[in-house]
Formats: sequence, C-alpha cells, structure tokens
Amino acid sequence: MVFRISIAIVAALVLLAGMAPGPFNDAMQAVLTMVVRGAGWMYLLVVFLALLFLLYVAFGRLGRLRIGGEDAEPEFSRTSWLAMLFAAGMGIGLVFWGAAEPVSHFLNPPEGLQPQSPAAARAAMRYAFFHWGLHPWAIYALIGLAMAWFQYNRGGRGLVSDMLEPVIGARHQGALGHAVNIAAVVATAIGVATTLGFGTIQIAAGLHRVFGISPGKTTQLVTIAVAFVLYMASSTSGVERGIKWLSNFNLALAGLLMLAVLLIGPTGFIFDTFTTTLGAYINQLVVMSLRLSPFSDSTWVRDWTVFYWAWWIAWAPFVGAFIARVSRGRTVREFVVGVVLAPSLLGFVWFSVFGGAALQALIFGEVDLLQALAGGYETVLFALFDSLPGSSLLALVALALLIIFFVTSADSAVLVLASMSTDEAGDPPLYKRAVWGVAVALIAAALLLAGGLDALQNLITIAALPFAVLMALVMVSVYRELDGEDTRLRRRAQRMRRMMELWIAREREAQRGGDGRPGTSEPVNPPRLP
Repeated sequence: MVFRISIAIVAALVLLAGMAPGPFNDAMQAVLTMVVRGAGWMYLLVVFLALLFLLYVAFGRLGRLRIGGEDAEPEFSRTSWLAMLFAAGMGIGLVFWGAAEPVSHFLNPPEGLQPQSPAAARAAMRYAFFHWGLHPWAIYALIGLAMAWFQYNRGGRGLVSDMLEPVIGARHQGALGHAVNIAAVVATAIGVATTLGFGTIQIAAGLHRVFGISPGKTTQLVTIAVAFVLYMASSTSGVERGIKWLSNFNLALAGLLMLAVLLIGPTGFIFDTFTTTLGAYINQLVVMSLRLSPFSDSTWVRDWTVFYWAWWIAWAPFVGAFIARVSRGRTVREFVVGVVLAPSLLGFVWFSVFGGAALQALIFGEVDLLQALAGGYETVLFALFDSLPGSSLLALVALALLIIFFVTSADSAVLVLASMSTDEAGDPPLYKRAVWGVAVALIAAALLLAGGLDALQNLITIAALPFAVLMALVMVSVYRELDGEDTRLRRRAQRMRRMMELWIAREREAQRGGDGRPGTSEPVNPPRLP
C-alpha cells in the first residue's frame, strides 16, 4: 500500500509542478512564507535539541551500547563507512556550495553587516560552517540512530514508523504508521529528484566550461540518462560493492581536489581562515543556533538558516535510513562521533579551502566572482578555478567529482526508497529499485524541462514541518529504548556479580570442609552468563 500510494502522490505532484509551474510555485512560495514565519522558531529549537541530545547519549552512560547487540560486528571498515555517509549525506551539495555560499553571504551578509566588508567575510565563512556543520549531521544522526536501533536491536522492518513504537504503540503498524511512511517516501523521492535536477544543471555548466558543450536542455537530459544507467548499475550491485566502491573512490577524489586547491591556492590564507572561522563558530554556536530577527524586517535567517534546517529535516528519512543500513555493529558513541563530528570537521576544511580561496580571490585577487554569481551559483566554482594554475585540470576533476557524487546520491536514494516502501526487513526486491530508479530520473527530467524544480523544492521545505514534530517524538523513543537497554544490561551485570559472589563463597566453604579445616570436596563450577 505504501508503495502504490507513494507512486501515485509523487506522480500527481510532478504533473502539477510540470503543467503549471508558475501558479504552483506561487502557491508553494506563499505557504512556505507562512510556515517559516510562524514555525521558524520550531525548526531552530528542535535541531538544537537534537544536537544536545546526541552529545548526551554519546558521551554519557548510554554511549557504550551497541547497534545490533553486544556481539555485533561492523559490516564495513571505518573508512568505507565514513565515505558512504559523506557521499549520501552532502557530497554533491558541498561541491555546489563550497565556493558559492561564502561569496553569496559576502555580498548579502547576515546580522545587518556592511556588504563586502571584512566583517561580512568573517560572517560569510562562519555561517557556511554553521549551515553545513554539526546541526545538519545531528538531524541525520538522530533519525539514523533510531532506525538502526529499531531495525537491528528490535527486529524492525527498517521503516520510519517503527521509530514511533515506544510512543504510539501498535499503531505504528496501522493507518498512522502507513501515513508516516508514505510522507517519508514522497518527501524522499521529490527531494532526491529536485537535488539531482540542480546537480544536473551544475554538471552541464562544468561540461560547458571543460569541453565547450552547450549547457542547454539536451545536455541536461543526456546527463540524466547517463547517470540513470550508472546509478542503477551501482544500486543493483548492492551496498557491499557498487555503492561502497564509488563512495571510497569519490572520497579520495574529493581529497585530491581539495589538496590541490590548498597547495596551489592561497595556502596561508586558507589556514588562517580555517582557524579564525572555527573559533568564531564554536564561540557563537549557541547564539547562531537560536537566532531569529523578530525586531527587524530582515528575512536573511528565514531565507538561509530556516530553509536549510527544513531541507535537512525533509531529507532525514532518506539519509537516516541509509546511515542505518551501513551502521550495524557500531557503538552509540562511535556512531555519533562518526556521523556528527567527523563529517562536520571534513566540511569545515572543505569550506575553508574553497570558500577561503574564493573570498581571497574576490577581495585581494581582483577576480570578479560576483559576476559569476550573477550567472548562477553553479558557475562560481569554475570561475574560481580560472584564477588558479591548472584551471582546466581542476575543472575536469571537479566535473568527475560532481558526476560520481550525483551517482552515489542517486543509488543510495533508490535503495532507500525501495526499502521504505517494502514491509519486509532486509534488502528490497530488484523490481522496486528499478521502479524508483526510473521514477527519480523521469521526475528530474520532467522538472528540468518544465521549470518546476523551485516549486517542488518549496513543497519539500513545507513538508519538513511535520517531520520536525516527528524528530521530537523520535528523541523520546530513542531515550526510552536506550535507557531500557542500559537498565537491562546493568541488572544482568548485578545478577552476574551476585552469582559470582555466591560461587566464591561456596568454593571457599567447600575448601574448608564446612568446619574451617581443609576440605576434599570437588570445586563447584562457576556460574555462566545468563
């Protein structure tokens, strides 16, 4: 039922966005404005609480608990695990925004700062760290931890509704649970297709920069068709082969590109930017986490921070389900460190390199990145490369990186969509992967042709509102589950200690012969773990 209804809803929404993109986008924009103004505070509060909650469970008494049980072993090496998390969670977004977002904030800064000033440059980097750092990964980690725990420790089906069982009881398998799963599948399908549509635009811009190919509709459609073949081949080969291999290769390629820009770009400036921005980010973390602008007419926080938070929340069922799929055998502490802290640090380095190089070129290098920004966010990265030695090679590597991130995001999404629309646990059937693979490609292509990407992007942001409430309920569910498991293990340890104490007393009694004299009784077998 979830599979059929989800497909029907997605088809209806795509038809609306494709046949009447203007009116549909206007309606979505009006609703989005109301949601952000009325509930923007809730997005900020829920995400900040999620971060605090994860730090509490990771570094407190619950951190030693293991996903899959005490004897579970990780299925993937730590390097492959981190590579898959990074590729599925943010890979293509970091490439898209790494140089473009700091330049955009420098031109239009937050907090009422003077545009194109030193203070605007500092704030631009600080908010780039903020938007791509601890908070979005905390959203993914919360949902991923919940789904992994219920799937591997409670024998669940790997569905979003399973996370609510401690709160709503058996209704998680009824109509309410079906509604939650359908909403998650629809949000994931449209969110992935929309993101891949924007990724296609940047790939087309890269093809134009490197090979001189026109970045028109034909190039975009061919890009989607080629990517479809690649991500379906990767998805059908399974997580253990295609997805893992592509993710490992892409992480290495991303590291190579980042190292190249670091070495041939303004190296000292980049390191100064990293340390300065990291200190400011840590110092103002709480203020930025809860900052709105009720006493002014500024919409900057709503346009950027609240929009980002809503977008990450809407993506959380997809990324969380994939993280859960590859995280069996990790302790809660290792899970939080690996999903929240490690990718955030990598993102900080990435923005320092590309954002720092872009700001240095713009402020001191007399490179007009603002003109590139006016031509579209997707052109800023390639305009930055024009100011560096070996620009053609850098652009070629970035283009390859974009394509592979495109494929790794899509193949992970196809696997998760098929899993979330299947009642049985384990890897979903091949035909469902094929259906969702075709659907994602057709949605992206149709929206590119009709110009409906912005409309559906706004729709997904609106859909994040009920998922924000879901996150609050998930925190309650996860705490109840982890606390219950910790209590069970502590009681078992207490029983074991009492049994050991009893055995030692009986052994000593037997050795004394019962009256203080050396005995000849056979030793009593020690107790076994229940």
